[in-house]
Amino acid sequence: MGTYACNMLIYPKSTYPLINNIRKTFYFPLRSCTFQTPREFSFSKVHCQLGSPNVKDTGKPENKVEKPRYKWVEIGTNITEAQKKAIAQLPPTMTKRCMAVMKQIICLSPQKGSLSDLLAAWVRSMKPDRADWLAVLRELKKMDYQLYLQVAELAFLEESFEANVRDYTKIIHDYGKQNQLQDAEKILLAMKSKGVVCDQVTLTAMIHMYSKAGSLKLAEETFEELKLIGETLDKRSYGSMIMAYIRAGMPKQGETLLREMDAQEIYAGREVYKALLRAYSMTGDSEGAQRVFDAIQCAGIPPDVKLCGLLINAYGMAGQSQKAGIAFENMRKAGLEPSDKCVALVLAAYEKENKLNKALEFLVNLEKGGIIVGKEASEILARWFRRIGVVEEVELVLREYAVGEANFKVHSSPLAFAHSEPN
Repeated sequence: MGTYACNMLIYPKSTYPLINNIRKTFYFPLRSCTFQTPREFSFSKVHCQLGSPNVKDTGKPENKVEKPRYKWVEIGTNITEAQKKAIAQLPPTMTKRCMAVMKQIICLSPQKGSLSDLLAAWVRSMKPDRADWLAVLRELKKMDYQLYLQVAELAFLEESFEANVRDYTKIIHDYGKQNQLQDAEKILLAMKSKGVVCDQVTLTAMIHMYSKAGSLKLAEETFEELKLIGETLDKRSYGSMIMAYIRAGMPKQGETLLREMDAQEIYAGREVYKALLRAYSMTGDSEGAQRVFDAIQCAGIPPDVKLCGLLINAYGMAGQSQKAGIAFENMRKAGLEPSDKCVALVLAAYEKENKLNKALEFLVNLEKGGIIVGKEASEILARWFRRIGVVEEVELVLREYAVGEANFKVHSSPLAFAHSEPN
């Protein structure tokens, strides 16, 4: 058996020939090393490293210059009619940079690349500034709301957008309007990770979003966080939390915040008061409804017919027909013209307590005041009178009440409606 003075080196990126991706093993004469003569050369596919003992494998790939993944090609005439129409609707005042990217977005297809690649190519080639980003977002918001949200989220990743706290708040609010809770929370986390401090407006937007989504616990936690930042709470912050309690079926907790606001001479918006009054009204909590109704007037908000109707309904559901009638008369004294809905609510309150005489007296007073009973109120009367079988008798009583009233007409009264209904 012969010997060779040799050493064996294996090169991972050798300039020597490769056959079918299989590296040969070569022997090179070196000093001070003796090996047995190999009987045959073998070929094997190996993962190898340089033979130098001082060189370590870092496991990192060599740096390569990535080619742009989106090929920017000018939009020609070979596009769909819908795309042509969308491009034609772009405002002519848009800058060339904005017009160019809008055309690319409108005509984007999966074959061309992703939306993020498109925007990255726009940034590289045209160097847009913040004004350009805002112009594009405004136009997308009018054109395609979901696409607008996607582009806005990608814009936050670009330094040229120069995102500030108001930008984050706006997109959180927009996601909230679409009930995209997870997307909004993702933006909030991204905002915090970049060191942008949440302010009152941002946290209020989150409370409003949690409120709409029915996430009371998250709304409460965010409200407490809002208190800790040290800013004075405004009516929007309070109003969002009150609405969260109302939606959760907890109007009393909402009313507690309302009193807290009153103590600071902060007054909620009309819709918040109305929502709280409705919450009490629908459950027949007349005391709660009356408290809120009084608070509305203390806040300098003049009650309208709808607010009065909610108060009347609360008394009716609570079985307090007398107070329902008083609330109705107070509304008239305030110069408000009663709606047919309000008339129907009073009659329903009398029906609930079987107070037929009070209902007849109420009807006569309406006739005297020139108030014509409408369809909804007439339906309640017709159902009630047929149920107790007194249609003829009630008509006779009403005629007796109306003696001497020249403007009383039976054919315009609810009894005509009752006669016309099938038994």
